[in-house]
Amino acid sequence: MFLAHTATGRRWALVAGAAITSGALLTGCSGGGTSSSGGHSTDTINYALPANFTPNWILPVGTASHLNTNNSSISQSLWEPLIAYDGSTGEVGWNKNNSLATAADFAKDSKSVTITLGNRHWSDGKPITSRDVEFWFNLVKANKADWASYSPGKAPDNWTSLKIVDDTHFTITFDKAYNKQWMLANELSMIRPMPQHVWDKTGDSDAVSDLDRTPAGAKKVWKYLNSAAKNISGYATDPLWKTVSGPYTLKSFSTAGRVELTANAKYDGGGKANIRHVNLLPFTTTDAEANALRAGTVDYGYINATDLSQEESFKAKGYTVKPWAGWAITYMPYNFNNPAMGAVFKQLYARQAIQMSVDQTSLAKVIFNGTAVPTYGPIPQGQASDFVSPEQKKNPYPFDTAKAKQLLTSHGWTEQNGTMVCTDAGSGDDQCGAGVDKGTKFEMRVLSQSGSTVTDNMMSALQSSFSKTGIKFTIKTAPVNSVLSQSGQCKSGDPGCKWQLSFFGTAGSWYFPAYPSGDSLFQTGGGSNFGSYSNPSVDKLIAQTTTSESPAAVQEYSAALAKDLPVIWLPEPDYQVSVVKNGLDGFAQDSLANFHPAMWKWTNK
Repeated sequence: MFLAHTATGRRWALVAGAAITSGALLTGCSGGGTSSSGGHSTDTINYALPANFTPNWILPVGTASHLNTNNSSISQSLWEPLIAYDGSTGEVGWNKNNSLATAADFAKDSKSVTITLGNRHWSDGKPITSRDVEFWFNLVKANKADWASYSPGKAPDNWTSLKIVDDTHFTITFDKAYNKQWMLANELSMIRPMPQHVWDKTGDSDAVSDLDRTPAGAKKVWKYLNSAAKNISGYATDPLWKTVSGPYTLKSFSTAGRVELTANAKYDGGGKANIRHVNLLPFTTTDAEANALRAGTVDYGYINATDLSQEESFKAKGYTVKPWAGWAITYMPYNFNNPAMGAVFKQLYARQAIQMSVDQTSLAKVIFNGTAVPTYGPIPQGQASDFVSPEQKKNPYPFDTAKAKQLLTSHGWTEQNGTMVCTDAGSGDDQCGAGVDKGTKFEMRVLSQSGSTVTDNMMSALQSSFSKTGIKFTIKTAPVNSVLSQSGQCKSGDPGCKWQLSFFGTAGSWYFPAYPSGDSLFQTGGGSNFGSYSNPSVDKLIAQTTTSESPAAVQEYSAALAKDLPVIWLPEPDYQVSVVKNGLDGFAQDSLANFHPAMWKWTNK
């Protein structure tokens, strides 16, 4: 029997460097193509994308509704990061083979860094220079509110200047001294050099100029590029996307999610593609994908955790079954501004009652077949690290529906026909709380990802346990991209503020960069703070994690959010249970949840 990893079996290795992204959400039909047979070499691989996680964005600058991890992996195969930080070799570290930078030298006072670029070229032969980095910097700075990785006070706010030294050197100055580890892992890693000589314009027929060097011009360029990126059916033919720096170029990209990559013949970096043709195949359900595995039309796929009993049958067909562990947390965000339930969610006692109604241990064991670990706070717990506080480890709110129910009844709620109702409105210690009207029913609605049996089973289990507390829990499903687009930040009166809870994380809701700070997720106004959670004391703790070199800063943040419950914490599963054709080698599964097709290669075994 295949066994999942345990928290004590792995250790997170944080090395000075940068993460691939500032964090990514995990957000299906089989395809053809030549697959391996009997371990013989081939120039093609068929890779199965997660069910209903359809790629829908190509621009290497993410917006809130396009944070699907698969978008990031595809984009990075086309446009390499300045500093790639991943676990594709088995240990998380700076992957210089697939980075455009060769060095990052901090000043002694930690208030600036000078980056050195390698001798690299775009696929059209033009050199990659500091000007291409400045182009990215100018676009992000002028359009930060639309950039999904933006958090007020963080990049680009805390980057006071970018000065070009020469074609291969530039210096970024900060507004103060920062934790160098955090700055590299969570900020500098977000930089994506883009071809200024091709993209710096406002229309397809326009001549390229230095428009990005004024805020007004940068806004126009941003609008043009984002508009072009919305035309998914045009990705493979639009000249904009032909100039790349990565090991692959784009051959085709369908609106249904099928993507074909082909090796970049002009690539001059160290991470050259081993397999010439890569087919990324979408599936609507995990069952459909598993059938494709059985038929031999998928080389690198996955199965449900509930199907681990079938491991031997896949081995007999020439596959190896292995877990893909992730550096992530899984949760359901509250919409604190929802007009019906926002006032209830703002009550800590109510969130405590909800959390005490979640039996994470049973969910991990039964629903995920042992391939998940409970999560009790904002730091990943599937891999041991010095970031997790004792408070988070020990679980401040153990599963206890009787205690959860008593907590509600002691705060003005009375059970009526199986559902709690606020019968004592007011702000007193024994009342429902500020803004909660008399007669309010404790009824929550979740918009959950479709296409996953595991997700469906977990939602049903939650519905059952919530009912024991007197909380009515209704479930609506939609594809992940739809869930993300309908679960954005909003104000109470906005038409798009009707969502109450959302879930998009059977494979993990949020994959961190190497340093797991919460500025995007839980800081007031954070770019991925979907539910508009806000706590001034937590904001201060988050700020400390970015400036202090001490692990204590992250642990204090961990403890605070384990207690304050900004979201509903849920078990963190392996990213997926992979099923890989024998003979496919050359890589480790990246715990930062990116796939790296350039590293894949067929070997004779």
